[in-house]
Amino acid sequence: MGSTPTLTAEAGHELAAYETVRDGPVKGRLVVVQEAFGLNSHIRDVCDRLADEGYAVVAPAMYDRDGRGIELGYSEGEVQEARAIMARIPWDAAMLDVQAAYDFLAGNGPVGITGFCWGGSVTWLAACRLDFACAVPYYGGRIIDFVAEMPTCPTMCHFGELDSTILMDDVNEIIACHPSVTVHVYPNAGHGFHCDQRAHYHEESARLAWSRTMAFFEHHLSE
Repeated sequence: MGSTPTLTAEAGHELAAYETVRDGPVKGRLVVVQEAFGLNSHIRDVCDRLADEGYAVVAPAMYDRDGRGIELGYSEGEVQEARAIMARIPWDAAMLDVQAAYDFLAGNGPVGITGFCWGGSVTWLAACRLDFACAVPYYGGRIIDFVAEMPTCPTMCHFGELDSTILMDDVNEIIACHPSVTVHVYPNAGHGFHCDQRAHYHEESARLAWSRTMAFFEHHLSE
C-alpha cells in the first residue's frame, strides 16, 4: 500500500522508510517511530491507518543503523533480540534518523510525531529536542530517564496502568514535572495495548487512545 523511500540522515547515513499517503487533501504530516521490533507489519499498518485518516506519513527504519531490514515479531526470543538491538542504538543517532524523516515531510506544513514502546521514548525526546508541531508518545518506558527535558511542542502521552515495564510512580512523576503535557492512563491496559498483534492488546483502550490521538492531531496539524 505504501512506498519505500530512502532517507538520508546527518553524516550521510542512509536508512529505509515506509511512506503512505492517500489521494486527496492532506490534513497534515506525521512521523511514526517503531516499537522495539523494527519497522514491521504492525508499524506499517499504523501508517496506513493514519493515511486513511488523511495524513501523509513516513516511518523511518531506525534499526538500519544495526542491520538492514530488521523486522521482528513478539515471541519471547524476538523480545530478547529486540532489547539487544534497541540497546545498541544511541539516542543521539535516533534523533538524527527522526530528523531525516521530518526533513522528508517538511516544507508543506507542520509535522507531528507519534511512536510506540521504544518509539514512544524516542518521540518524547524528539518533542524536546527537535522542531515538531506536536507529539504523541505511547507507553514510552524511558521517558522517565529524560523527565528533566521539556517538550517544546504540545505533547500527549498514553500509558497502561497494568504495564509491568513502566511504574505508575514514574508516570506520576512525569505528570508532576510536566503539567502542560496531557497524560492519559488506561486502567485496564498493559504495555503494548495498542498493538493488535501482541498478547497485551486491549481493544477498548486502543480505540479510546486512537480517538484522542486523532483529535489531538486534528487540532494541531490541520491546515
